[in-house]
Amino acid sequence: MKLLLFVAGLLLPYLPYAQIISGKVSNEKNEPLTGATIADIQNKATVITNNKGEFSIDLSNVPIKKITASHTGFITDTITVEDNKTIHIILKLSPTLESATVSAARSGIFLSNLSAIKTEQITQQELKKSACCDLAGCFETQLTVQPQTTNIVTNSKELRILGLSGVYNQVLVDGLPMIQGLSYTYGISGIPGTLVENIFVAKGANSVIQGFESISGQINVETIKPNHAPKLLLNAYVNSFMEKHLNANYSFKTGKWHSLLAFHTVQPANKTDNDDDRFLDLPLLTRYMLNNKWKYGNDAEWGLSSSIGIRFLNEKRVGGQSGFNAKNDKGSTNVYGQTVNINQPEIWTKTNYRFDDKHNIVLAVSSFHQSQDSYFGTLHYKAKQLSMYANVQHELNYSKHTLKSGISFRHLNIDENIRFTANVPVRTYAGKYLKNENIAGIFSENTMKLLNNKLTWITGVRLDLHNQFNWQFTPRTLVKYDLFPNTIIRGNIGTGWRTVNLFSENINLLASSRNVIIAESLNPEKALNTGLNVVQKFKLKSTDISGSVSIDYYHTRFSNQVFPDYDTDPTRAYIKNFTGKSISNGFQVETALNFYKRVELKAGYNYLDVYQVHGNIKNTLPFNPKHKVLSTISFKPANEKYFIDINAHWFGRQRLPNTSANPEAYRRADLSRDYTVVNAQFTYNFKNVEWYAGCENIFNFRQEKPIISWQDPFSDYFDTSSVWGPTRGREFYTGVRFKIEKKK
Repeated sequence: MKLLLFVAGLLLPYLPYAQIISGKVSNEKNEPLTGATIADIQNKATVITNNKGEFSIDLSNVPIKKITASHTGFITDTITVEDNKTIHIILKLSPTLESATVSAARSGIFLSNLSAIKTEQITQQELKKSACCDLAGCFETQLTVQPQTTNIVTNSKELRILGLSGVYNQVLVDGLPMIQGLSYTYGISGIPGTLVENIFVAKGANSVIQGFESISGQINVETIKPNHAPKLLLNAYVNSFMEKHLNANYSFKTGKWHSLLAFHTVQPANKTDNDDDRFLDLPLLTRYMLNNKWKYGNDAEWGLSSSIGIRFLNEKRVGGQSGFNAKNDKGSTNVYGQTVNINQPEIWTKTNYRFDDKHNIVLAVSSFHQSQDSYFGTLHYKAKQLSMYANVQHELNYSKHTLKSGISFRHLNIDENIRFTANVPVRTYAGKYLKNENIAGIFSENTMKLLNNKLTWITGVRLDLHNQFNWQFTPRTLVKYDLFPNTIIRGNIGTGWRTVNLFSENINLLASSRNVIIAESLNPEKALNTGLNVVQKFKLKSTDISGSVSIDYYHTRFSNQVFPDYDTDPTRAYIKNFTGKSISNGFQVETALNFYKRVELKAGYNYLDVYQVHGNIKNTLPFNPKHKVLSTISFKPANEKYFIDINAHWFGRQRLPNTSANPEAYRRADLSRDYTVVNAQFTYNFKNVEWYAGCENIFNFRQEKPIISWQDPFSDYFDTSSVWGPTRGREFYTGVRFKIEKKK
């Protein structure tokens, strides 16, 4: 029955629906115009374009099918509309004005009413509200994504959605799978915040076009477009631990091509040990990144357009005991340390050819190679990876439908070597681990609009052939219904699956003394995700007060899950397939208010219930706060000379792995304590310069001595993964942004 519903959605024939006209408004440089007014000249009905310049207007039962497009500082244009045609309106600057300034409210996180998938768009303005040195730090002011530390010694992080491990949400860079396999461990830290233009976050199973993963959600990082970038951007940052960051972006145009050249470096902090456990509070990080992105044409216009990107990343992390010397002490039992050395070149391209308003074809290709040489105490981990991806997609716009179909191919080759320089404690999983994965896929996704454009229904299916696990079927459907103009209800249901990269996705297995017991061959993880959300936007009459309320509920049920068993024996981690009952329930409510374009307030509550059932016993999975509260406040004066941003996070208690079998000195409580973290930042604007200064964790909450058996790091009980809260304490920082805009 489910299959029939999906196929019916894809093949539903054209019916005489109401005439809904969609389109886009831009200026003569093809830059989208936010806040342009589209009006039906007969009924005077109006709509406003979103942040991408997009609009949709109902012209049902209108004899004279003409609309006007207007925007402050531009010449109003009148357009005759053909039936069911997507239109692109280009407005010219008004010659009566010497100059025109287009202004908008300082938007932070944007929710579009037009998108069928509920997607939180985190804008550059929102990213400036915190230090946002890298992608892992870009989620301080939102509730959906939770950055989680996976190894405290090297400060590796993952991004969690719905309380599930970060491996279950798909992280894309410019729509491409550049963070997977080996790059999963440190990849989100290798993208500087100054290179990010927008981050799009969607919960649950969504589009099948980008792949079959996205079990808990999808994070798409959109890097800065060369044609949108300032001519020069310099950003320098230093924190109270004396870690230094420097970023430089330079954009230029040659012929019909726009180019952006970006450089990023991090220089290590001073050695710090505030809790006297003889381990550094943060690793010594050295990073160099060079990125070059080229863009030709505009993919919204007829004809050819293309983007090409190349990037190289070199990174070194050194952590461990304060007396550790990376040159002399790697692999020794005299002093404990961890080192990570990474080199990663990558290249990608997207080429688009739009034949007309109905037909469009897109080719996307990406590839990267990573070599990693790491030491975790006496464990030597050496690995390399080659990843390749290709996707060809055809888009057909007809009647009330948009049909996207195509084929894709993925190649992933991972070669991991694990050896022990001294087998203390005794561990038995040394050896060579090889993975050679080829996945060919075919997909089709149809978007249709019904009921006078109030109902949008997306149905998608994909079929993938895995060289080891044979055919895998992935169906998904999403529905959006406009109950009222500002009341949107969305629902989605779909499956997802993924294969396991054991060590790169569970780096704490290498960083602890646990012996890893792989009990059986690991099958693909599979899950069904169901979600429902309601968004209500409002604006109080006769005032400049606006806001929104959002309520979400998502349920994820795994049919197979590979989650390391840390509870049975604190000196071992058992790895096997779990086909029993494994559930994640996530509920979130969030409200946002904007007062007179001066004050922004936001408050949200998140509830997570993530567990497995063994026999008749419900086991809550560790490191998930069941309750979390976020509140933020932002203020700017009328002259916008400065900004003040404050956010506060409260985390409820979390279950911790069972350590009752350890000697008493190495035991931990079954539950963490609840805690609050408050961050604040002040930004002042000069002509071409922004100076910012802030403090993270103002009240200096810190999990003391988070490492189990820090007294003896070569014992059977040494474990760096038992981290549930901040470990470095209060952190001050300051920075400067210098920007030169392009000449108009």
